Amino acid sequence: MKILAVEDDAVARAVLRQALRRLGHESIEAADGDAGWEILQTESVRVVVSDWMMPRSDGLELCRRIRGRARSEYIYFILLTSRDATQENQTAAADAGVDDFLTKPLDLTELWTRLRVAERILRYTTQVRQLEEMLPICSYCKKIRDDQNYWQQLEGYISERTGSDFSHSICPDCYRRVVLPELEQLKAAAASGSRPSIERQH
Repeated sequence: MKILAVEDDAVARAVLRQALRRLGHESIEAADGDAGWEILQTESVRVVVSDWMMPRSDGLELCRRIRGRARSEYIYFILLTSRDATQENQTAAADAGVDDFLTKPLDLTELWTRLRVAERILRYTTQVRQLEEMLPICSYCKKIRDDQNYWQQLEGYISERTGSDFSHSICPDCYRRVVLPELEQLKAAAASGSRPSIERQH
C-alpha cells in the first residue's frame, strides 16, 4: 500500500519509513499536518500514519480535515501516541475520526498488525462503495436484483452477504408523505363508519 507517514522528528520519520518499507509498503513523508494535507490533494493514499503532537498542524487537525472531505475514498488513520496518553486524549482522538493508535517507540509487530486491519477495512469499504454504484435496483419498489436474476428486498440482499440484521423505522419524509395521510384516512373512515381504502405510495 501507499502510506502517508507524517512525523515532525526526522529520526522518528526515518524509523517509520524503514519500518513501512520492511513490511513491503510504499511511504510518502510529511513533516507536519499541513504538509500531509497538501500531499493528499495530489496523491492517492488510503492509509495515514501520523504523529499526534506537531508544529503548525497536528495529527488530530489533519484527521479532522480528512474526515471533512466530501465524496472521497475512505482513508484509514493511525495516530502515533506516547505510552502515557490519557483516556481523555484518546477519546478526543477517536472523536476526531482516528481509526487506530500506535504507541511510541514504534514496534514493528504492532505496526504490521495495525496495517493488516487497515487493509481489511479498506477492502470492505471499497466493496460497499462498488455495491452502491452498481446495484440494479427497481425505481418503484426498491428491490434489488441478485446474480441469479432474483429480485429481493434491500435488507435481505445485504443480510445474505454480510450477516447484518436490520431494524426498521420511518424517516421524517415518509412519515409526512405516507403515514400521516394514511392516519387521516383511517380517522375519516372511523368517523364515517366506512372501510378505509389506503393506497400505498412508493
